[in-house]
Amino acid sequence: MEQVNARILLVDDEVAHVKTLERLFGREGYEVEVAEGGQEALDKMRERKFHLVITDLMMPDIDGMDLLKLAQTLQPEAEVILMTAFGTVERAVEGMKEGAYDFVSKPIKRATILKAARQALERQALVVENRELKARLADLEEERTIVGQSPLMREAVDRVRQVASSDATVLITGESGTGKELFAEMIYRLSHRSENPFIAVNCAALPESILESELFGYEKGAFTGANQRKIGRFEAAHEGTLFLDEVGELSPQVQVKLLRVLQEGAFERLGANIPTEVDVRILAATHKDLEAEMAEGNFREDLYYRLNVIDIKIPPLRHRSEDVPLLAEHFLQIYRAKNDRQIAGFTESALDSLSNYNWPGNVRELENVVERAVVLDTDGTIDDDDLPQQVKSGNSEGRHLTIPVGTSLEEIEKRVIHETLKMTQGDKKLAAKLLGIATRTIYRKL
Repeated sequence: MEQVNARILLVDDEVAHVKTLERLFGREGYEVEVAEGGQEALDKMRERKFHLVITDLMMPDIDGMDLLKLAQTLQPEAEVILMTAFGTVERAVEGMKEGAYDFVSKPIKRATILKAARQALERQALVVENRELKARLADLEEERTIVGQSPLMREAVDRVRQVASSDATVLITGESGTGKELFAEMIYRLSHRSENPFIAVNCAALPESILESELFGYEKGAFTGANQRKIGRFEAAHEGTLFLDEVGELSPQVQVKLLRVLQEGAFERLGANIPTEVDVRILAATHKDLEAEMAEGNFREDLYYRLNVIDIKIPPLRHRSEDVPLLAEHFLQIYRAKNDRQIAGFTESALDSLSNYNWPGNVRELENVVERAVVLDTDGTIDDDDLPQQVKSGNSEGRHLTIPVGTSLEEIEKRVIHETLKMTQGDKKLAAKLLGIATRTIYRKL
């Protein structure tokens, strides 16, 4: 990715030589300025910004090495290429150690200088892009935070901000790996209970017998091995927030007990006859379709409506591909620091591969891919070679639609709507959001 309308400063005390270069770069479409010596170049750098400085190494007033150091101070984002005559190659190599991008030997060959300039500008654009991503990420408060600027994510975050201050039960739905726990934590942090406990329970990770005792606790002697009273998660979360992750995995018996807590604000420890009252806000999450589970008799209808007072749907990553570069940079910062690696950023090709991949594992899969790339990288920049094969191959089904020239607008509209519905698995409301139209428009068009 090369800078559009890149501005190049050419510096050489040989007037004929610098004028020849000016014509060469001008024909290639670059914006070019010329300085006939180091001092004039310094004056120009004080006046305006340049993307690339190409300077002779040997000049009478300010030589190329000094100009390199001055450019790094005045315009740290600019790349520098040194031009060197026979006998000064060693100094040019020294200049690269000091931060110059490359050097070219005189007499200058047209193809050589153009290739070096193009590569330097691509690197300069990459550094600027990564710096902009870092600036946006600087506003994020902490490592475990919600990253995303897409309309679907902004809508979900806005919903969180609306409901956080209440005590309403919230059901967070979304595919595995979309970050449902992060949304629960955000609700908790923004609530009036944020000074009190936040207790999380993964209902799918514990067997039924253990889960029941974990949630409600037990009395001494309630069962073999119960040598003393145990406080359950509900009691531990008193006046705070209890997050039930993968609530769709609850057994019928535990569903009944959970429903009672929601209805009465009380429960009984295993082996106890006296109810324990608690003041707990419930946040629940699941990747399952609970309405389908109800239809099949696997989930209680009354419990579903108790949990689903407020619903927040987390979009899958494939529906917000514009967030992928920001998320990738976020994870790069985390794992670069954890692994003590010096990595500048992602190449444009790598970012394209990441953005075009379908991400069946959602944000969790992206995080794993970035961590893997950080560990395996060898050249200080993450490119396609650092990515898994399935990501490089660009599994982008459902993202691109090829339409031949001459296709009628009516047919284009029809195909775009049908393909978008296919990608959203028939969800007309979501398809309408992706297309930027009203839901009723989709119904009318269909």
